[in-house]
Amino acid sequence: MQTRSPTVVGRAREIESLHRLLAGAHGGHGGHGGAIFLVGEPGIGKSRLAATATAQALDAGMTTLRGRVGAIGTMVAFRPFTEALLSLIRRGEMPTTEGLGPYQQVLGRLVPDWDDGTAHDTAASPVVLGEAVLRLLTLVGRDRGCLLVLEDLHGSDPETLAVIEYLLDNLDNQPIALVATMRSEMCEAYELARLSAQRGTAELIELQPLRRSEVAELAAGCLEVPVDGVPEQLSDQLWNDSAGVPFIVEELLQEANRSGQLVSGPDGSVQVVDDLHTNVPPAVVRSISSRTAQLGPQSRDILVLAAVIGHRFPLSVVRKATGTDERLLLATLRAGVAAQLVGPDEPAPDWYAFRHPLTAESLLAGLTPTERSALASRCADAVEELHPGLPGEWCPMVAELADTGGDSIRAGRLFALAGRRSFDDGSTGSAANLLERANTLLVADPDIGHRADVLGSLLLALSATGRFEHIAAHAATVDELADRNLDSRKVAALHVQLANTEMMAGRWSAGLAHVTTARSLLGSDAGDADLAPVDAIAANLELARTSPGRLKNATELATRAAAAAERAELPEVACEALQLLGILAREHDLDRSIDYFHRARQIAEDHGMTYQRVGSHFFQAGTICLANGSILELERARQQALRIGAIPLMYEVDGILGQQAILRSEYARAAEIIAECLEVTRRLRMGRAATYFLAIKAILEAHQGRRAAMEATLAEVANWGGERASYELPYSYGLARAFCALLEENRELADSDLAQALAYDAQNPTTLHLTGKNGLGLLLGVLSGRNGWAHFEAVTATAASGMRWNKQFVQLAEAVLLGRDGQAEAANAKVQEATETALLFPLARHLGLRLVAEPAYADGWGDPVAWLRLAEDYFHTAGIPAVASACRGLMRQLGATVSQRRNGSDQVPAHLRQLGITTREYEVCQLLVDRIGNKSIASRLHISPRTVEKHVASLMSKTQQPDREALSSFARTALQG
Repeated sequence: MQTRSPTVVGRAREIESLHRLLAGAHGGHGGHGGAIFLVGEPGIGKSRLAATATAQALDAGMTTLRGRVGAIGTMVAFRPFTEALLSLIRRGEMPTTEGLGPYQQVLGRLVPDWDDGTAHDTAASPVVLGEAVLRLLTLVGRDRGCLLVLEDLHGSDPETLAVIEYLLDNLDNQPIALVATMRSEMCEAYELARLSAQRGTAELIELQPLRRSEVAELAAGCLEVPVDGVPEQLSDQLWNDSAGVPFIVEELLQEANRSGQLVSGPDGSVQVVDDLHTNVPPAVVRSISSRTAQLGPQSRDILVLAAVIGHRFPLSVVRKATGTDERLLLATLRAGVAAQLVGPDEPAPDWYAFRHPLTAESLLAGLTPTERSALASRCADAVEELHPGLPGEWCPMVAELADTGGDSIRAGRLFALAGRRSFDDGSTGSAANLLERANTLLVADPDIGHRADVLGSLLLALSATGRFEHIAAHAATVDELADRNLDSRKVAALHVQLANTEMMAGRWSAGLAHVTTARSLLGSDAGDADLAPVDAIAANLELARTSPGRLKNATELATRAAAAAERAELPEVACEALQLLGILAREHDLDRSIDYFHRARQIAEDHGMTYQRVGSHFFQAGTICLANGSILELERARQQALRIGAIPLMYEVDGILGQQAILRSEYARAAEIIAECLEVTRRLRMGRAATYFLAIKAILEAHQGRRAAMEATLAEVANWGGERASYELPYSYGLARAFCALLEENRELADSDLAQALAYDAQNPTTLHLTGKNGLGLLLGVLSGRNGWAHFEAVTATAASGMRWNKQFVQLAEAVLLGRDGQAEAANAKVQEATETALLFPLARHLGLRLVAEPAYADGWGDPVAWLRLAEDYFHTAGIPAVASACRGLMRQLGATVSQRRNGSDQVPAHLRQLGITTREYEVCQLLVDRIGNKSIASRLHISPRTVEKHVASLMSKTQQPDREALSSFARTALQG
């Protein structure tokens, strides 16, 4: 008799679904990925189907990966992915990872060999990690497809589920098949499976019990006889007692065979000796108990203690807790394997696992609560002795065992430790769950100071995960601790955490109320260590509010917070405050802004805070770029972010680089950057970043005069909920709409759009500085006569007016004011300065020349015709007809010769177009190089000699040559030199 049926019975449709899934992913680059969730009660056959899929995949030449959620009772973040990837490495099937780019470092969270010590510092979100896993699996299955099997998801952590959800949404057109198993119980994993099936991103297969005929077929397979060779009495009894669960059918058959109730007849048939009287689950309990009894009492006690640890158990802990010698332990394991009770757990050599969760549960069924509690305590002590400090999974394991052992204080403190570690690793969802459990267990902890610390950590985790539904209850707990005479400083610290949580929830007034309470508790003589966090959160609350004075108030608070944090040696608070001050200082003092970021960067470096160091470098590089237009430091900051796998930060840098490419008229490069950033941020669901990149895309369209495309993009921003937020409004009006209006020669609309941008900024001052207030708005105001020297002095008093983009417009505005005052020489010099400042920004440079040409002519200074020729040539080439046409019209009004724009004018070299030379005149000029006569030129161009004579006279005038001989020499030099 076989212990298991050699074939899978009653699952033909399920196996066909798995076959279709694998066939779709098998196409490599052309594969069509998908996912199947196998859901059912214990023993129903989920793992057997997953194993069948694995066998099919291997037969097809696909790469297979398998991971499983740990069965020690406590969720460990990303465990199934770690197990799956490590198995790939052990088999030597991990592909080269050059194609992963920065995502290889992100995967250091899962693959220790890829972590240079900074993987956890980046605190990459599960969604970013999901993108990294997706890219790796795509590499793995590039040529032949791959199958990822994830088992027992009902015990999964929130981060693992978030990664799975991301994979489900992006498997289409990837060579990846995902098969996941879980129990049919209400849990987050089942809800994910249900919703994914509704969305069409996965197939949900709920495995049903076998029918009576299928139970008989399964029994026949185990007994190695035809179906009609299974006694009807046996078939009926198996059907009644198993409820159609395959595992129980096999267990009952094995017990009946062991107990001698089944014998082989002379003809090889199976006969029942005695009546079968079993019940389920007692039948399974008896089956397993009878097999363990055969091992002897010592071996049985060993397996019972192992079951207390969980479905999986480490041999070292069992040995320590039982005091068993090596020989007896190994003998027990060999016998357990032979009895189909346990087997080696493949990923780790020291670990074994029960054949099925029901096996462990059956062993535990014979224990009284007191016995189980005592065994759990022994196991907890053994683990703690073997693994001092309880690194990694050992900490939550001992917490579970301590809780089972009835020591709630010990369990609560260990859950708190595990929660804090998870938070530091970036697994905020798991951290919140662990800390919630710790907070519940520590209700009776006499050390209220420790309980307050745990509650503070919990509030921080809840803020990070956006779980705000129970904040009122936690606030009540703070009041309760205060009533129990908790130190007022600790109570104040908890109110600071509550303020942060309320701010993250968007409840500013509630957050400010907690800040007020914290200040009241601390009193006037509070120390730096207590006040720094209060002022830091208050500064952020000011920035979160809509208020005309928010920047001033935030600056004062952040200044106090930074100073106090540095004195009190609170590096994280100091970095946060200094970064905020650096952003706020850009408006008034660029050097001070750079200094703030430099200080934050130094603090982060001194305290080994990698992410904060790279972030501070990024902010510093941003200020440098604003000041002089250089993107060198930004590109260096991007490389650092890429090296440590800080994906969101890298895309922030890309956003600025994309914006700079627009301002530099490098539209193709800008479009490429923006397209990639939008694709990834949408896929990673970085909503705020996506609206920012959409706003930049609108600027890109605007700077090319594409109003319809710009408006469509801004409508998309609004759909994302972004444009109504004050952050995007100055951009959409000042740097997009106003510029587009100027390129349409609609000065009135441009003035209106800029006025709207300034109005939004006045209502709620922004930390964006290139949107018109300190540059283009001043110039348009001067041109219209609204702004004079007084307004000029007010704008130039700000550091933002010295930012290179703004500076070009400020210099042009000053030139117009100087020219208006009759200071022609100074006005000319200022235009020269402006054109040099604007060398990085071709569109703005030529638009500026077009704008100042009119007042220059009116006031009798500068070279307006030359400026208009430059501008006309630029805008004609750039495909901005409204401005090009306006330049031609103005030149005509000024009495200048204006060339007609015929087909082929682009063939005329730029320096000759700027002289007003037309396409036909250029053709004549080319022939003059050979010093041929008018008749010969006329013959070649099919025009009359009289027309050639007119073109030659025009060329002499435009090039200022005295005669034909000089013109021929000029042509030779101009065209061949």
